[in-house]
Amino acid sequence: MKKMMLIGKTYSGKTTLCQNINSLNISYKKTQSVEFCDNIIDTPGEYIENKRYYKALIVTSVDVDVIGLVQDITDESNFFPPEFASIFSKSVIGIITKIDLEESYKKENEAVEKLKLAGVDRIFKVSSIKNEGIEELIDYLKEYL
Repeated sequence: MKKMMLIGKTYSGKTTLCQNINSLNISYKKTQSVEFCDNIIDTPGEYIENKRYYKALIVTSVDVDVIGLVQDITDESNFFPPEFASIFSKSVIGIITKIDLEESYKKENEAVEKLKLAGVDRIFKVSSIKNEGIEELIDYLKEYL
């Protein structure tokens, strides 16, 4: 499996997704620093929420094969600037989390548009709690490159 770095707002589901992909027990915690979990690098939400940390994201991305921009389907805010993906020299995918909490297709469409605006190559829709869409993402990571 290729190595992926997850970038997203605080509480967007990055750590839970990391735990699910690596078959770990789901436990909720706030990521305080860059964490390495087998094939995934989990970044703190502050790294996308504060522009001054963008350089840290770029440096951390050197050791991965793919970047995952994580967008919580229930979050109406957008912290990914237009064409944000272009700052990386890697493939950048979008991951919409918490799809089990979606109340309408409108929210899904809004999440898709936010990620497309950020310049992602492909979008995955997942629920780490209900294990929906995870296999498709894992298959992609196994086939990537």
